[in-house]
Amino acid sequence: MLLQMIGLARDYRITFTRGGPPFIELIEGPAGCPWDASQGARFDHLGYWTSSVERGSERLEDDGFAADFSGCPYGRPFAYHRLDSIGGRVELGDVARQASFLQKWHSGGGPMPVIDES
Repeated sequence: MLLQMIGLARDYRITFTRGGPPFIELIEGPAGCPWDASQGARFDHLGYWTSSVERGSERLEDDGFAADFSGCPYGRPFAYHRLDSIGGRVELGDVARQASFLQKWHSGGGPMPVIDES
């Protein structure tokens, strides 16, 4: 479980659609975790691949979008930022993990677009 891997020993459930982008991710987590589902189903985030989670997070913070949660301190290269204008968050994921994501959820699928933070 991801939360256990990042040092937050809590139970949660996750699944993705298959067949290619855009992927829909469903996450259900307990109260207090980054994927808290105690208030029921809701839109949570849009995810993007980035060349640098750290630089992307800095850019978003400089633009007024506060960090909501980061897996980086736990060795997990992703971060969430709150975007009230969309009623949810944006997730930045390290592009280095894209190949393993595609292998699991869209075997044989081509690479997805990446935000270049250089």
